[in-house]
Amino acid sequence: MSSPLPRRAHQALIRKLAEARRRAPGGDVVTGYHNTNLVLPLGVPLALLLGVGVRALGVRGKFRVPVRTVEVVPRLWRREADVLRAVGATVGEVPRCLADFGEWSLHSYLTGEPLSELVPEGPVGEDRLRHFAGFFARLASVPVERMPSPPEAYWPQPGDSRQFLGWLAKFADDKVHRVNEERFGGLFRAVGVPDDAIERFMTRLPDRLTDRPYAVLHTDVHRGNVVVGRAPGGRERLCVIDWELALYGDPLHDLATHLVRMDYDDAERRRMTDLWAQAMRANGHEAMTAGMDTDLAHYVDFEYVQSVFPDVMRAAIGLGEAPSDAEFAAAADRVLRAMERAWKPLDLGADKPLDRARADEALRAWHREQHGRRPADA
Repeated sequence: MSSPLPRRAHQALIRKLAEARRRAPGGDVVTGYHNTNLVLPLGVPLALLLGVGVRALGVRGKFRVPVRTVEVVPRLWRREADVLRAVGATVGEVPRCLADFGEWSLHSYLTGEPLSELVPEGPVGEDRLRHFAGFFARLASVPVERMPSPPEAYWPQPGDSRQFLGWLAKFADDKVHRVNEERFGGLFRAVGVPDDAIERFMTRLPDRLTDRPYAVLHTDVHRGNVVVGRAPGGRERLCVIDWELALYGDPLHDLATHLVRMDYDDAERRRMTDLWAQAMRANGHEAMTAGMDTDLAHYVDFEYVQSVFPDVMRAAIGLGEAPSDAEFAAAADRVLRAMERAWKPLDLGADKPLDRARADEALRAWHREQHGRRPADA
């Protein structure tokens, strides 16, 4: 039903009602690395103004507020709403941005459970692997002309795979490593991250990779960003959320981040890779699979290398004011795992000098320096 109000008055009323709902008591709060989400019923007046209908009086929305945090990955398009509008028609069910107020937004709420809660680790099964493969193939079909215009300074030469990977590496070095050197540099070195980590990776990279057509990428398809629901008839439905980190580039980067962040076992990693290639070819994107037998490993190695910086920083930041021994141990395990995965890509030698005790002490020293007090007892 169209609103009889003039557009400006209509938008103002939507904002007023949305602000009131956002400040209402109750609701479920879900906080991620990039956004805080409040999920609660829209209410009849707001639902009508947004055009979502009132077939179910309890229809819910997701009130989405960006979190101020350390920037650890490139962000090409600043308005997630623009990305959702561009990919929705081709990819399938993704959240709708119902209203974008600049500093926060209101999205449709997709019913279901995060895959991270249903299957926090271990195999996800053949059907889900096939769904992911189909998702990536559909995403590769999104015309880039439909996307918001990127900043002119961004673009590597379209189709140049090594230039794209080099651009990602430069971002990790300039915008993640160097920018955070003053606060975290001592901690990086204490756990074994070399000052020239990205340079080491680039030195080991071949002078050329196989060139592949660029595509729209999600870049963050992991268990926490997949909602498992039910389609009509009871069939399982998977919906990918959190599109704020979408990029345009080599599709192998999307596959690599997915393989690493899903933490597949070896068998499912191989199967997912095969299904991805099959789905790409079946959807007319055979050129995007060129050279993947050799180049995918370089993208996976890069994911391990660049992840060292956010994993170490997040482990440290997550300690809070007065962490217990158990919290230090958990943070040390996270740092240790990040370093173990990056050890070979960084060419750090046959022996692995970092152990849990050293990681724990490095985090304690950083915490004392930052907070000026001793941690709480366990």
